[in-house]
Amino acid sequence: MLTIKAISEQLSSTTEPNEWTNELMNDQRSGVQKLVTSWLKRLEAQNKIKLEHEEKIQFDNSHKQTTSDLVAGIDEAGRGPLAGPVVTAAVIFKDYPNELFGINDSKQLSRSKRQHFAEIIKKHAYCYSIHIQAVDQIDTLNIYEATRLSMMRAVDSLSIEPQVLLVDAMKLPTSTTQHSIIKGDAKSLAIAAASILAKTTRDELMDEFDKMYPEYHFAKNAGYGTALHIEALNKFGPTPIHRRSFEPIKSMIS
Repeated sequence: MLTIKAISEQLSSTTEPNEWTNELMNDQRSGVQKLVTSWLKRLEAQNKIKLEHEEKIQFDNSHKQTTSDLVAGIDEAGRGPLAGPVVTAAVIFKDYPNELFGINDSKQLSRSKRQHFAEIIKKHAYCYSIHIQAVDQIDTLNIYEATRLSMMRAVDSLSIEPQVLLVDAMKLPTSTTQHSIIKGDAKSLAIAAASILAKTTRDELMDEFDKMYPEYHFAKNAGYGTALHIEALNKFGPTPIHRRSFEPIKSMIS
């Protein structure tokens, strides 16, 4: 009879039920039953992730006009903050290795998970591009138009031209077939991947700005109007990376 420790080690590498796991169900030791219950929950969670992954791929493929079409997902990070650029990304997949399991809307992932998946996306994407829209463009054009232009720059920078664009809640000025998808980062694998690349890139930029302007805590707030951020604005005034077309900065400088 296997020890509980040995059963735990074997279950950790077992990915589906088999004759041995069925036998464990009848093992009366409480420690074994706890292990089996935990293992079954883990399998259930993994199967859910796999199903969601397959649904996202099917969603992307459903927008193809022909089976050979390339579908690009486009998303942004940073429309709402008071400081820093808006970052957009475009991603095309052609193959879907198991390493992509778990890719989701970047807001649903921890920072470490986003960073982990960003490397995987860059490794397995057929192609991708990232565009950083500067603060002066946001103030000149307005945030909506600046984001839309940045998305187009990201699409135009792709090394391979897609036949279909899936855009998270935005309509782009292009003749390429496109679909504006509400909450697209939760439905589309390509959009979710783009959201991760945009978010991780922007976070890295805000970390650098935090070193330049430590009073504003940009590494923690990413430029959003937290209480500490507003307090720093009132005490020190806006920095060169603050959006002068956004309140309360607009009133501060008028």
